[in-house]
Amino acid sequence: MKLKFTKMHGLGNDFVVIDAVNQSVFLTPERLRLLADRHFGIGCDQILLVEKAEGDADFRYRIFNADGSEVEQCGNGARCFVRYVHEKGLTGKDEIRVETLGGLIIPRLEANGEVTVNMGAPKFEPKEIPFVAEKRAMTYALDVGGGQVEISTVSLGNPHAVQVVADIDCAPVLTEGALIEHHPRFPQRVNAGYMQVMDRGHIRLRVYERGAAETLACGTGACAAVVTGISRGLLQPTVEVSTRGGNLTIRWEGENQPVWMTGAAATVFDGETEL
Repeated sequence: MKLKFTKMHGLGNDFVVIDAVNQSVFLTPERLRLLADRHFGIGCDQILLVEKAEGDADFRYRIFNADGSEVEQCGNGARCFVRYVHEKGLTGKDEIRVETLGGLIIPRLEANGEVTVNMGAPKFEPKEIPFVAEKRAMTYALDVGGGQVEISTVSLGNPHAVQVVADIDCAPVLTEGALIEHHPRFPQRVNAGYMQVMDRGHIRLRVYERGAAETLACGTGACAAVVTGISRGLLQPTVEVSTRGGNLTIRWEGENQPVWMTGAAATVFDGETEL
C-alpha cells in the first residue's frame, strides 16, 4: 500500500499527518509502529489521521501514539491539523470544528501563522479522568517506586498527572515517568507532567507522554499544567509555558471555562511511503 504523508511538528513534538479523506488508508498497530519508527520508518511521536466528520463538524481527527495505541487528544497535533487542512486546500475556513475521541475542539489559524485552539473545559472528577480516588481533591498522594509523590489530576480530553518540582532539569522524568504512566490508579494510563513555576505568568514544563515517552513539547500537557497551577493558586489566568521545543501561551478563566492554547505549527516535508 502506497501512502502519501506530511511530516509536521509543533515545537518539536513531531507528527506524520495522513489524509484519509482523499486516499484509502488501512493502518494496523504494526503499520503505525513502523511509520513512527525513527530507524526503519519515517519517525514521529504520533500519527495523525484527517478523516471526514461523522457529525456536523468539519473534520474528524484521530491520533495514534508511536506504540500504535489510539488516544483521545493531542494539542500540538491539533495546531498542525489546522495548518495541514489549509495547506492542502481541504478547507478555506480560518476556524474549524474538529471531532476527536476526547470531544469537539475548535482550532483557529491566526493572521501571524500561529494557531489558537479551544481545547474545551477541563475535567477534574476522578471517574472522568479516569483516576482511582474516593473523591475529587486538589492534590493526591501517589505511591511510586517505593516513595510518594504529590500530583494533581485533570483531563483535557486525555488524562494528566501534574507535579510541581523545584528544578525541571533535575526532575526524574525518564525514571519516574513510565511508572506514573502505567500506575494502576490510572486504568487508561496517564501523561506525567513536571512543572517548575518561574513566576505567576511563566512555567517550565516536561512531559512523559503516554505511549510516546518524553517529547519535546506536549500541548495538552501544557494546558493541564496551567489549569492545575491556577487551581492551586500558583498562576494567573494567562501563562507562558516553556517546553524544550519552544513556548506556548495558555489561557484559562476558571472552572467550567474552556482552555485556550496558542502556539506555532510547522510543515517539514511531504513524502510517500510503501507499507
